[in-house]
Amino acid sequence: MANRVTVQLLLVLWTQQLAPAVAGPDSLKFRHGISQIPNYELKYPPDFTHFDHVNPDAPKGGMLVLPYTYAFNTVSPAYKPSGFIRSYDHLLERAGDEPSGYYASLAESVAISADTHSLAFRLRPEARWHDGSPITSADVSLSLNTYRTNIMATGWAPVLSWITEVETPDPLTVVIHGDSDVAKQMRIISYIPIIPVSYWGERDVTEPTREIPLQSGPYELVAYSPGKFFRYERVANYWARDLPVNRGKFNFDTIRYERYLDATVAREALRTGNIDVWRESDSRHWLASYNVPASEKGWLIKGTLPSGALRGSRYRLILNTRRQPFDDPLVRKAIAYAFDFEWQNRALHGGELKRADSFFANSMFASSGLPDEAELALLEPHREQLPDEVFNSVFSYPSSDGIGVDPQGLSIARRFLTKAGYEIRDGIQVDEDGNPLAIEFLTASQTSQRILLPYVSALTMLGIDANIRLVESTRYTHRRREGDFDTVLTSGYFEAPPSWQLRPYFHSGSTPFWNPSGINHPTIDALVDMALGATDPDSFFVTLRALDRVLLWHYYQFPLEILGDTRIVYWDKFGRPNIPDDMYVTPFPDGWWYDKEKAARIAGSDPAR
Repeated sequence: MANRVTVQLLLVLWTQQLAPAVAGPDSLKFRHGISQIPNYELKYPPDFTHFDHVNPDAPKGGMLVLPYTYAFNTVSPAYKPSGFIRSYDHLLERAGDEPSGYYASLAESVAISADTHSLAFRLRPEARWHDGSPITSADVSLSLNTYRTNIMATGWAPVLSWITEVETPDPLTVVIHGDSDVAKQMRIISYIPIIPVSYWGERDVTEPTREIPLQSGPYELVAYSPGKFFRYERVANYWARDLPVNRGKFNFDTIRYERYLDATVAREALRTGNIDVWRESDSRHWLASYNVPASEKGWLIKGTLPSGALRGSRYRLILNTRRQPFDDPLVRKAIAYAFDFEWQNRALHGGELKRADSFFANSMFASSGLPDEAELALLEPHREQLPDEVFNSVFSYPSSDGIGVDPQGLSIARRFLTKAGYEIRDGIQVDEDGNPLAIEFLTASQTSQRILLPYVSALTMLGIDANIRLVESTRYTHRRREGDFDTVLTSGYFEAPPSWQLRPYFHSGSTPFWNPSGINHPTIDALVDMALGATDPDSFFVTLRALDRVLLWHYYQFPLEILGDTRIVYWDKFGRPNIPDDMYVTPFPDGWWYDKEKAARIAGSDPAR
């Protein structure tokens, strides 16, 4: 597990940016790395040779087979097909063993202005696309400008909306201007894949395509079958293979992603050796589904990937406030009280889970108790727009003994529905016009069904017409994009410190896909803007706690269990680097390698893989 204290101590340094204010990039102080935390001393010096959390002498070779369960009918990077992240270069690379260190990758160096609103990159002159042509600032500009105006459902526009302009003073210099502190957006900048003007200049990256495009990364997508697989091959002459940020990484000759219809089929594929690694999010299967002969022989292993950089909940239950009756906070509150977390935890998860009572659970950003003076100073100007409970009540979700039906929770839920104007007629909750209260849970995941089925039963006991609609993933994405749903279950994690996710998730200017609840509240907008514009640690922390408190008391969304480390089950035919206890981002699969001797021990395996 990552050292939580380290994150907190380093974040206290959040005061002012490193570089002096100047008119242009020539006057900026360029460095080999940068951080979201001002005045932060990077762990790795300019002359570092490799990250400590990888094996610089890891052997190359073999194949890694990974599963995916969503349908992809395009290889455009804008649609984020499985594995695409390794076939394109990125401006920065995050170090996994420090809380906020980003190091030059495609960029040779990086600088930030004193007003924190401009970020400059100098690109490496040796950077090349796979066809040998140079990567230039024009490619970076095309990528950022395309993505930030991309209106696709799953596009990057909402998370890049802070960008106001991208300048290219020369072929190797890029300057990104923003409307707030650009350092807080470092994580998303390090993730964005850079695409080539030579290929995409005359094509639309937002249009689905089956033609494999020009790439530049350590792997190249060489084969693809819609709905079946993606096959990536390691690029032996990759231009950046010897950079310090890459040494010891990208060790498999081939990475293949195989499509499975759902988690049940994928687990069976793992047990039979058709895939190599499975991320297990279902406690029931984690506890009982891997007691097979291969496990007894030590071939199939359960382990974890530290998730120290992630906080919050594993899932959030989302209510769409664009629709009636979910625009009524009393109805939302009633629906929240019908969810019996303790029963689900005992009956379905072996008691392993803990309830998240905060959007930023398990972090220093989570609200607790009553608001202190600093929070009140932020909240008082908005008192008339907020529930009284924000100021005078301690928030917590209802709890039960976990045995049978929770009569107390359902009783409280009924009182809220009555207060909202509903009454029972023939066993159904109806409003004053006789319209029944109905709710449909939209999902593309059978795993989600397992969480939702007991909840549907509880809502039915309340007299609510509740049902689950399981749809194909493409249809699910379309309905999310259009806001055509009552409620969905989504991932609930936040990267620490919370930054790039705040605006797309909670701001009224976001899209239905990223802001599925349709949150549109002036206080929340103001708190999001204040958090992204905070220039000192105290105001940043206080603003996030106030934001958390306001979100909770409006019951737009319900965080479920606290996010823990990622649980994996894998075949023991790989080498893994030694990692420190305070690990934030685990080097998987990039830091793993194929071990021929281990693979040879496994009966029926192919040592050549």
